[in-house]
Amino acid sequence: MADGTAQLETLTLPPGRTTVPDDEALEQLQKIDHIIVLMMENRSFDHMLGFLVLDQKRTDIEAQPSDAANDANGHSYPVHQASSTQLVKAQDPDHSSVGVDQQIANGAMNGFAQNFADKRPGMDPAVVMAYHTAEQLPVYAYLAEQFCLCDHWFCAVPGETMPNRCYAVAGTSGGTRDNLRPPRPYGLASFCRHLDAANVQWRWYSHDYVPMLWLIDPEYGLGDETIPAYFNRHDLFGHRSFLERAAQGDLPAVSWIDPNFIDLTFGPAGSNDDHPPSDLHAGQKLVLDLFDAVAQSPLWEKTMTIITYDEHGGFYDHLAPQAAKDDYPETRRHGPRVPALVISPWVDERQVAHTVFDHTSIVKTILARFCRNPQDGSVPDMGARVRAAAHLGSLLSRPNARPQIPRAQYQPLIDQVGSWQEKLAEHSITAAQLAAPAAVELTDFQQEFVAYRAALLQARAAKGIKQAAASPKTAGEN
Repeated sequence: MADGTAQLETLTLPPGRTTVPDDEALEQLQKIDHIIVLMMENRSFDHMLGFLVLDQKRTDIEAQPSDAANDANGHSYPVHQASSTQLVKAQDPDHSSVGVDQQIANGAMNGFAQNFADKRPGMDPAVVMAYHTAEQLPVYAYLAEQFCLCDHWFCAVPGETMPNRCYAVAGTSGGTRDNLRPPRPYGLASFCRHLDAANVQWRWYSHDYVPMLWLIDPEYGLGDETIPAYFNRHDLFGHRSFLERAAQGDLPAVSWIDPNFIDLTFGPAGSNDDHPPSDLHAGQKLVLDLFDAVAQSPLWEKTMTIITYDEHGGFYDHLAPQAAKDDYPETRRHGPRVPALVISPWVDERQVAHTVFDHTSIVKTILARFCRNPQDGSVPDMGARVRAAAHLGSLLSRPNARPQIPRAQYQPLIDQVGSWQEKLAEHSITAAQLAAPAAVELTDFQQEFVAYRAALLQARAAKGIKQAAASPKTAGEN
């Protein structure tokens, strides 16, 4: 194997290609045929998973100090248990590039409370130092026990939502750490282009008519694709949802799932993306729905599901982010850690990965599994960050797949999440609010998403793309 790797490195690769050598991690990646990704919104590792160390006393996870604190305006704010799964909009922390720089404080990680105090005057800075409990996040508590937790997964850049999502899809943000204003599509080439070139099936599942991919890659945002695929319902032409395809054992090679950021037109009311003030219980239900669909699918043995967050959202994390290779000097460093779980029959219970990953590890994994040329070991070159990223094959280390998990094992969790329905219904936007959008209180990203969507739909209309006509690409897929 070492000789083969050396030989690959001496080959002259075609332009636009880079090498992923044969090694044990790549061999392990061949165990799976279906990669599923759910990227949530704006929460840090310590904020969401710190309970594993502070409350459950696990010693195999990067330890959050129990006495960690940040100062603001002469007061100390220690880490503490959150009292609720809900915040109000005014408590949404700053996560601009300037704000994140203040929070990170050159690696001291002691500027979170002061940044909150500066940006949210009159609000209690203790908000950003809180961590949620296993009782508040029972789905994550279960998954962390049963599967693989990545405790060194950093968001791609210290900045806002869209640049970090761009890295997860295109391997770059084009050098920006803040959302483009006024909101406009990013014009970056996604990994989906390479899947298309390799004739590999993929689907982007959304809760909204406009999937996130359309905002990033004009090949799709301004292309002929007009029928979105939905996570949990048919589209206008009866094409199957992710949940239906999973149950039928007919998932594509890559499934990307957008949470419900906020839907004022096409989808269910409210949001389940975990961006404050979304109730975290709505996000827990989404994750459980996804897990249940995959765990009970006939394809279980061949799946790997990745659940992570685009960025930390301004909430405290104690671990300083590291430098990163990048084509742009402005983005040669990671942002703070975010929660990341890998669910597969090929990972062990309570497995913990200490490898440094970021969102381009998702791109690298997809390319290494589905777009690698076996003759020269090459994959499409998507930039310096993707070239340097570690793919996730190393996590699939079991010699044999774990048996399919009977639903009865986690039925108490299903029952518990089901008991939240009345509470979540009260938290959702009502029909009356939908009839009067001015009454709907949107988060900063929700406002931007709605603006992005409007700009993109206007651009599609200007090109004469009909919004309700099936294209050749989607007409045959149901």
